[in-house]
Amino acid sequence: MSAVPSVTADLAASLEARLARFPLQQAVTAATQTVGYREARELASVRDEALPLVLLHGIGSGAASWVQQFEALGATRKVLAWDAPGYGVSTPVVPASPQAADYADVLRGWLDALGIARCVLVGHSLGAIVAGAFAAANPQRVAGLLLLSPAGGYGAATTDVRETKRDQRLAMLAELGPVGLAEKRSTNMVSAHADETARAWVRWNMARIVPQGYAQATHLLANADLAADLSRFHGLVNIAVGAEDTITPPSACERLALAARTSLQIVLRAGHAGYIEAADAYTAIIDTFCRASAAPRSH
Repeated sequence: MSAVPSVTADLAASLEARLARFPLQQAVTAATQTVGYREARELASVRDEALPLVLLHGIGSGAASWVQQFEALGATRKVLAWDAPGYGVSTPVVPASPQAADYADVLRGWLDALGIARCVLVGHSLGAIVAGAFAAANPQRVAGLLLLSPAGGYGAATTDVRETKRDQRLAMLAELGPVGLAEKRSTNMVSAHADETARAWVRWNMARIVPQGYAQATHLLANADLAADLSRFHGLVNIAVGAEDTITPPSACERLALAARTSLQIVLRAGHAGYIEAADAYTAIIDTFCRASAAPRSH
């Protein structure tokens, strides 16, 4: 039994060593909001010719969760991932109960600060809500919108449902704290096929959430309506979900795909955090989508 914690610690140390290649950076927007982010920097001269790839994490994660995508895709294009407002060193949004537009405004300010006029935008889970809101408001800046296991939000639900979903998650955060939340919730993030490295990485990221930022993101989830934003965006959209995702199951993602007028891609042997546990499959999906986003489109 004593060997289990040491194995987990060794895995965490190994993952942190890989992450060290993509150190945390900070940008300050015109609205004086700090945004923490990580970037793959290799072969910049080659990457400058390709559309930047921007990755948005989910409610229990952070920029570090995309390390495998940095490693695989950073040689061919600029790859960036933020810590959402209220996560890491990123400044929280102002409203205690924010809307998706509040996060989308910060995203626009961050991209402006980095000089990124147009990108391929990928959102996972809650990150899909932010990505969808940004794309609906700024369609000219999104060459392609790829949503992985998107959370649809509860904005279209009854007040009782919205408040119950919100309050249950907030109560769990208050009771367990970030570390306890990671121990309790991380198992649900992956499928039975995930190896211990993937499980350790999910726990590592979730244990580092900032309670205030997580609480605001919980309100965002209650307030958001991704389907409505997708119906307003007429650019290129793809949606993928793990076949064994129990958090945003394929049936829920199918409804979002209908709203976006696209088909749903189902990834076998993958759960909610598919890009962590089945990195090769998801990286291939992202890479293929980036190439499609760069191709001329007929209207």
